[in-house]
Amino acid sequence: MDRAFEYIEANRERFLEELKGFVRQPSISATGEGVEACARLLKQLMENVGVETRVIEGYGHPVLYGEMTAPDAERTVLVYGHYDVQPPDPLSEWVSPPFEPVVRNGKLYGRGTGDNKGQLFAQLKGVESVVQALGQVPVNVKFYFEGEEEVGSRHVGAFVRDHKEMLSCDLVYCSDGHQMFGEQMEVVFGVRGMLYVEMEAKGPNRDLHSGNYGGWADSPAERLGRLIGKLKDEQNRVLIPGFYKGVPEPSSADLEAISQLPLSEAQVVADLGIEAIAGDPEVPFIHKRMFEPTLNVNGFRGGYTGEGMKTIIPASATMKIDMRLVVPQSPDDLFEKLKAYLDAIGYGDLEVRKLGQMTPWRTGLDDPMADRVCSAVEQGFGAAPYRVPSLGGSLPLAAFTQIPGATVILVPYGQHDENNHSPNECFAVDHFFKGARTMAALLGEMA
Repeated sequence: MDRAFEYIEANRERFLEELKGFVRQPSISATGEGVEACARLLKQLMENVGVETRVIEGYGHPVLYGEMTAPDAERTVLVYGHYDVQPPDPLSEWVSPPFEPVVRNGKLYGRGTGDNKGQLFAQLKGVESVVQALGQVPVNVKFYFEGEEEVGSRHVGAFVRDHKEMLSCDLVYCSDGHQMFGEQMEVVFGVRGMLYVEMEAKGPNRDLHSGNYGGWADSPAERLGRLIGKLKDEQNRVLIPGFYKGVPEPSSADLEAISQLPLSEAQVVADLGIEAIAGDPEVPFIHKRMFEPTLNVNGFRGGYTGEGMKTIIPASATMKIDMRLVVPQSPDDLFEKLKAYLDAIGYGDLEVRKLGQMTPWRTGLDDPMADRVCSAVEQGFGAAPYRVPSLGGSLPLAAFTQIPGATVILVPYGQHDENNHSPNECFAVDHFFKGARTMAALLGEMA
């Protein structure tokens, strides 16, 4: 792949300017701003590389699907990514406007630079470099870019289910997220799933004077507060019956992999400014993020929280919670278990709404594709990567396990301080080009 790498170096300025143009186009999936226009732009960018591309409607925001085929190719790579971005608020905290990308200190700043336009575009430029160097791709390459990842990838499961034959491949390759363990690159073999739920408690038919009615009417806010202690104990053990059913212990390969990661409990405590890692002290801290499910209260809404005093019993209150799940837990199954438990403990009258979900995913560390991907990352970034059994966060990668025989692997190109979802989001320019090198090397390894 030396000629492909040389092509990348010779076209650095053009590649970066094209990426800036991609970032300039807003594509905020939460509001819909610019999404259609960005889909059209991405289609053009894919076709410029030589990818036969079409826009597929009917699955929320437009899906971009593309193919490049190689005669007599024995393997196929499917590249997954997303072109939608988070809202840029609060605008006052941006040093430069979010949709006017600018390079400062070796990083490209702008909304979507790291999450996920820069990483997605690195894949396209890596493929372009191989085509220019070899005249064609050495393996079949498919692309699936969606526009709803930032609002929960609501249609990915259905899209993959409905297009399994079209998406058939040996490897599903995704670059999203950022390094979690320092400067060394990481190859990730799993993510936790998620179940996001909103619960509303209703009380009197209107807000009441807490003096005149205190003792007569129960506060919905207090009722939800009491519920927390029934959902999990003081060591964060979730109390929903059957919550931990089937959750396995980490394998010996998992334990060996995490022993190589350069992160200590003391570093985490210092970084977060807390006294200790929460939960059972007998459970190793990194297990709590990779291998154990959790339940977390995201926030409350209800009653008076403004300046000064307002003595009321609120008419209603709402609590939002997320559960992070591990294989083999199912969001649908746990939603039903939650509702049954609420009914059993006297909270069956709550309005319980499922706002989002993702299924957990794991790929074996010894999968035959693992060495190929790790070799490509080493060629692209210059050093062997860590093998990370799982992330604590969630991505819709479990949907791709519906494709028969496909291995799913995640390689984040983002640096640890990319500020994704925050003001001043950025993507290291060097990582952009090394990501393109990695994609080029991967095609060589697959061939």
